[in-house]
Amino acid sequence: MQGNSEFFTRRYVVFACAVLCTILWGSSYPAIKTGYELLNIPRGDIPSLMVFAGMRFLLAGLFLIFINKLLKRPSLPLNWQNVRQLSLLGATQTCLQYVFFYIGVANTTGVKASIMNATGTFFSVILAHYLYHNDKLNQRKLVGCLVGFAGVFMVNFSDSLLSIDFTLAGEGAVVFAAFILAAGSIYGKRVSQNMDAMQMTAWQLAIGGLILLVIGYGLGGQSGDFGFSATLLLMYLALLSSIAFAVWSLLLKYNPVGMITIFNFLIPIFGTLLSGLFLQEAFLEWKNLIALLLVCFGIYLVTRVGASLR
Repeated sequence: MQGNSEFFTRRYVVFACAVLCTILWGSSYPAIKTGYELLNIPRGDIPSLMVFAGMRFLLAGLFLIFINKLLKRPSLPLNWQNVRQLSLLGATQTCLQYVFFYIGVANTTGVKASIMNATGTFFSVILAHYLYHNDKLNQRKLVGCLVGFAGVFMVNFSDSLLSIDFTLAGEGAVVFAAFILAAGSIYGKRVSQNMDAMQMTAWQLAIGGLILLVIGYGLGGQSGDFGFSATLLLMYLALLSSIAFAVWSLLLKYNPVGMITIFNFLIPIFGTLLSGLFLQEAFLEWKNLIALLLVCFGIYLVTRVGASLR
């Protein structure tokens, strides 16, 4: 009986931690859009958007480095190879990805952005098919990708269903950011074979954030009107990234990968719900609900491996 009790207690903790991560990531959509308003950053001011993103991820990287110290994880040796790999990761997976992500979020609703960004899961599956001989598309993954992309297509219909409500600066930028993340994650997976994943994430966030800051300020970007609320929001965005990445890395380390990654389907759900709640966006429209169901079911199909807690 005691063994069963420990098993269910551990399973509950794993479940709670995974859900916490998805709530934090889902909350980033309304938080970013709220940040634009508090800082008075126009959606067309790309350099200032880069500065906002850079401040967030530089802080997130520094927070995560501090968390690594608290957990007494071994320091990452900063030799030439590691610096080169981390710089490439930071320039792509953080800097380039979030340039397009922040532009996209500024030009579409939080509800649509949370659903559109879920395409990253399907891009990862497709890219892995061509890059890894042991991670090929099967029937279940193919159906999952088709179902997921059908959901993304659905959410872009206008209310009348007679036209497509899609812009390159909005939905297109979010999808391109998701593709960059998928490609960068595959490279990150290769790099993580020779370095600690949490240390790798910390440094690439910090490096990518610094690049965003330098380019943003260099192009004339401004940090915005920082008051008390804006400062708290920036700290929250930085902490949510560092805490979620730290907890997620520990979950992946001590549990079967398939059992953890399947929780990814909750991110667009929480992103949609929280955007509707905090931004007063309409999300109970039938096309949004159908799109959300299709995307979540697609993510479930491509990440399900039938693993159980060990």
